[in-house]
Amino acid sequence: MIVNYTEKGWEIITQRAHGLLAAQVAMHWRIKGQPERWAETLIAIADHDDAQTELEAEDLLTEQGGPVNFAMKKFEAEHCRRLHHFSLSKSRFIALLTSIHMEFLHSAEANDNPQVKAFIKEQKHLQKQWCKELKLTEAEVQKAYGIMEWCDAFSLLLAQHEVQPEKRVIEVSQGPDDTQYKLMRKESGKLTVTPWPFEDDQFSLTLESRLIPQLRFNNCDQFKQAFEKAIVTEKLWQMEK
Repeated sequence: MIVNYTEKGWEIITQRAHGLLAAQVAMHWRIKGQPERWAETLIAIADHDDAQTELEAEDLLTEQGGPVNFAMKKFEAEHCRRLHHFSLSKSRFIALLTSIHMEFLHSAEANDNPQVKAFIKEQKHLQKQWCKELKLTEAEVQKAYGIMEWCDAFSLLLAQHEVQPEKRVIEVSQGPDDTQYKLMRKESGKLTVTPWPFEDDQFSLTLESRLIPQLRFNNCDQFKQAFEKAIVTEKLWQMEK
């Protein structure tokens, strides 16, 4: 989950909600830049964090009793295996993009963790196998994954309140066309990206979040109860070229 500390308490955004926001972003990608397997690409983007729901987990709190932000976590073998099986049950192409994303997230840990190293080695073997079976070129795969990674990064910027004030720009990520995109808030309050990578000149994005006033919890069950009772709020962003 994504955890933001606010004046009124913890703002909690589930991983699945973040994935849905990333898919909303991708849905507006310019038509000429969309890969051939566009439906599967959208599903992979939406589902890339679907292996675990917050109410099923038991590692939701820090030692101080606060909620654990996703960035605090490292490689979890069971989580990655579940994500692998979930994605493969839909299609090899979705599994391929998901596998590349897991490699992207955890490759830095491979040197210090033999379990991570073995997992990534296995995933690389599967990636080659799926590419061969699906008759995909490296360029085709990187085009699709480039959009996935970009939309994931964009979603995280919004979810973590990283949009800068006073028309200051923030870099999103390098897109599938090796272009560095920048995000900025206009004087009107609407957001814009330069260069503009979307088909529509304007559209809206939404994300559900929960606000929990209690700052410390004795155990995961107590946090889950507060999570279930929290009011769900829909955040809204207006995008404009």
